[in-house]
Amino acid sequence: MQEYFEIGQIVNTFGIKGMVKIMPYTDNINRFDDLKKVYVVIKQTKKQYEVEEVKYHKGMVLLKFKGIDKVEDAENLRNAILEVERKDAAKLEEGSYYIADLIGMPVYTDEGKILGTLEDIFNTGSNDIYVVKTEDHKQILLPAIQDVIKEILLEKNKIIVHITPGLE
Repeated sequence: MQEYFEIGQIVNTFGIKGMVKIMPYTDNINRFDDLKKVYVVIKQTKKQYEVEEVKYHKGMVLLKFKGIDKVEDAENLRNAILEVERKDAAKLEEGSYYIADLIGMPVYTDEGKILGTLEDIFNTGSNDIYVVKTEDHKQILLPAIQDVIKEILLEKNKIIVHITPGLE
């Protein structure tokens, strides 16, 4: 399992006192309220920062890091990725999973046939779409609805799906 999760990217500075603007990678933008520390990843270098202040502006997150007090210092963090340790990640509801834990899992039909490997998950607004790559390198798009995604078995490293006509 992945030790760190990406939660956003620094896209710009904000103001003159060292605040940065974050494009969040999370469904729950308010999860930033609970952050005490984050890891800033720039060009394979990971550095821990203490979070001093959190604000929100037009769907973006504004963070102030301890020790980053000038716009010039904040500018050096532009385009960096923010990560948190798994233990500091937001707790999920029953039946919810981190995408990072699902990518790469084998996908089986409810008849026991291997369908392929989960390659990606994206959101359409109404529901997620699971992108399954078959052994012959084709993609199958599966809506993440109860009729299609039957079971996610993290401990057994497999996803079981029901293929309805028109999905395959």
